[in-house]
Order: sequence, then C-alpha cells, then structure tokens
Amino acid sequence: MNNSALPSEVERFDLSARIQHIILFTTFLLLSFTGWGLKYAYRDPATAWISFWGGAKMAGIIHRVAGITMLLVFTYHQFYLVNAARKGGLRLTLVPMPKDIIDLVQNFMYFLGLRKEPPYFGKFTYMQKFDYWAVYWGMLIIGVSGFFLAFPVTVSPLFPSFTLPWIWDAIGAMHSDEALLAVVFILIAHFYGEHLRSDVFPMNWLWLTGKMPIDQLKHHHPAEYDYLFGEKKDK
Repeated sequence: MNNSALPSEVERFDLSARIQHIILFTTFLLLSFTGWGLKYAYRDPATAWISFWGGAKMAGIIHRVAGITMLLVFTYHQFYLVNAARKGGLRLTLVPMPKDIIDLVQNFMYFLGLRKEPPYFGKFTYMQKFDYWAVYWGMLIIGVSGFFLAFPVTVSPLFPSFTLPWIWDAIGAMHSDEALLAVVFILIAHFYGEHLRSDVFPMNWLWLTGKMPIDQLKHHHPAEYDYLFGEKKDK
C-alpha cells in the first residue's frame, strides 16, 4: 500500500473497551489504597493513611463497593466479547499461541544483542497477553476470596467444620498476597511497559484515545501492520 494512503493512526480500542479499562484501574487503585490501609489500620504510619479514607469503617465500605464494581465490569467484559464475536469483529489476537514462546526467546536474544531485529509481534505481544489473562486469574483468587471475606456469615455453611480453625486465615492470605502480587506487577511490568517507555514517556495516550500512531504500530506490532495494510495474515 502506498504510504501516502495510510492513516496517521489506527484504532486499537473502541470507546467501550476504554471505559472498561478506566473503571477497572480506578477500582483497582481504590482497592489497593483501602485494602492495604485496612490490613495495617492499627499500625503506624498506616493509621494516618486509613484516617484519610474516613476511618476503617468507611474504608471498608469503599473497598467493598470498589470490589463489587470491579466484578460487575469484569462480568460486562464477557458480554462485550460475546457481542464482538456475534458481530464477527472478534479476532483471537489475545489468545496465547506457540508463537508467543518463540517471540519471548527472540526478544531476550534481541535484548542481549544476539539478534538484530525484535520479534515479529502481532496485535498484542506475549507480555500484553499475559497482562490481559492475569486479570482472569486475579479475579478468581482475589474476587472469590474477597467475596468470602465480605460476607463470612453467608458463605460459612459452604465450609466443612474441620476447616474452620484455618480456612479464614487461608482465605485472608490468598486475598492479601494475590493483591500484593497484582500491585507489584501493575506498578513495575504494566506501568513501565505501557507508559514509561522512552517512545511514549511520560504517558501513553492510547488508554484515552484508543488510537496508536501508524509509525508506532509498524515498529512495535509489525505483524499487525502487515495484516492491516499489507498481506492479510491474522496474528
């Protein structure tokens, strides 16, 4: 295709996807701030932090509302995917493939100077796929354990009596430790990989506009560029 005929930007995420992402990260931040404040509510300096949220009771309410909202938007996302498939607009670009393993190896070789070119990435890289599917794992662990902790009386009949001496400690540890893992991953891997890279610093506007400049697409996702503007090979 003639370069003069190419658009300056391509849409990566529609308005619905962008709104879902905004709600997801907003509730995630609220859950992180209030959750860790609640865990150490009576230990300095966390006491000052929990006071910022109006005390432990108010922080608990905010935490539960944010958690329920996150679960609702996660549920909505499944209908969003089904609707996209119904309309024929769903490509399996986020499904992990054997090529992702090859891309991983080639990427490390590129970082170590053992390869001249970066991998031939499709619409999403292996790291972005991991980023996406980690939400499903997190919803399973954090969501279910959080629901149990929020409504202990309601769910207690689900547990055999012999588990009662330790089950709530185990659920609390699952909820807390998985939350810590999620916070660390988001702050280090996701935030750096999507916003602090030199070519988008100080922020990648993709999460607001849903659009990526054509030169960035060609550089970071060459297989997707070729799919859209060259030879049609779905990646």
